[in-house]
Amino acid sequence: MPHRFSEQALRESQAFGVRQIPVLRPLGWLARGWQDLWQAPLPSLAHGLAMALFGALLFGLARDRFWLLAGAFTGFLIVSPILATGLYAISRTLSHGGRPGWHTVREAWRPHDGRLVVFGVLLAFAGTGWVLCSAAFVTGFVADPIHNPRDFLVKVVLADDSHLFSTWLMLGAVLAAPMFASTVVAIPALVDLPPSKLGVLGAVFTSWKVVLEHPAPLALWAALLLALTLIGMATALVGLVIIAPWLGHASWHAYRDLVTRRPD
Repeated sequence: MPHRFSEQALRESQAFGVRQIPVLRPLGWLARGWQDLWQAPLPSLAHGLAMALFGALLFGLARDRFWLLAGAFTGFLIVSPILATGLYAISRTLSHGGRPGWHTVREAWRPHDGRLVVFGVLLAFAGTGWVLCSAAFVTGFVADPIHNPRDFLVKVVLADDSHLFSTWLMLGAVLAAPMFASTVVAIPALVDLPPSKLGVLGAVFTSWKVVLEHPAPLALWAALLLALTLIGMATALVGLVIIAPWLGHASWHAYRDLVTRRPD
């Protein structure tokens, strides 16, 4: 049974081609994402506000347990692609010349099929796994308790008698890299195509194919996503109100720019 599913997913992935793009093309995705943001500002900014409030909730719950908060925020990066589903739908409607609104977002979140639910659950498990690994690492290897960002900065980031921070970053990269490769075009593709054309595993295979064929542009894209998200977090999460929907719309254009569907 698993072999049959993998064969079907491989066939689905082979139905897609990958366009050749220059290394700096991700900057163009940001430009087009910015345009989409301001063509549908209310539903777009509502997504950003929801993500910022979710971040604030994380901070409130783990405020006195920063060892948990550090993992929670990085886990948030893992699950954020599924939270941008409505933004992909808005950009898709704009690309077809339509006028997106709240109905576009409602339709995107309506469970027509279980693919996005399955993907969301898998990403939630991955995010939870990282949170637990991060918490276990920080509490297990840091001698003194960490209660706040200053403690984390002094006892982990700036610690001169160990490689705690670099090891913590490497642990995060070990999980984040395959998650990025699995989702970079997969979730927009699932929003764009019906279940008869693409399943979850086929979308993941397609996403990996894109990354393997374009390692340099996609590495730049990953760096831009991380840097802009960190800026949004560093502004007391206020910047996420604009940055989160901007990146969501840009991710749609990354998918449309990278992936072509071959004739049936």
